[in-house]
Amino acid sequence: MEVKDSNGNLLKEGDSVTLIKDLKVRGSSAVLKRGTLVKNIRLTDNEEEVEGKVERTVMVLKAAFLKKA
Repeated sequence: MEVKDSNGNLLKEGDSVTLIKDLKVRGSSAVLKRGTLVKNIRLTDNEEEVEGKVERTVMVLKAAFLKKA
């Protein structure tokens, strides 16, 4: 399974990525700002999603809104 970021770069376990767009968090009033760095990502079973720790909370993020840092 290949997971690609918004620019088409391959992502792998442990990579760092940056958000390219402000994202609203479901079930919360929080917003993740563009440029936020997510370190040490983990791949999920879905090739369109990655899991990472953002502001001390583990979240699943769409790979289309990320770029490799």
